[in-house]
Amino acid sequence: MEIQKIVGYNLKYLRYQSNLPQDKFYGQFGMNYRYLASVERGEVNVSIGFLAKLAKTLKVDIREFFNPDETRFITKTRIDAKEKED
Repeated sequence: MEIQKIVGYNLKYLRYQSNLPQDKFYGQFGMNYRYLASVERGEVNVSIGFLAKLAKTLKVDIREFFNPDETRFITKTRIDAKEKED
């Protein structure tokens, strides 16, 4: 799996674990929502500095974004389905 996808899946998983909806979480960054959603989908590369900022906001170690734990990817699919319902 591409590293961009791993980072995106983990970002979505960690954001969901923080109990923050996308709009509130990403509102903290003052960035375009569509860009940040594309990060979660693994469509773009992001800088280490950007990941460090996300990690600080989520109160996790930056290494969490690179965790290839497949159970997180399964959870991400469930998150996608739940967010579509809301």
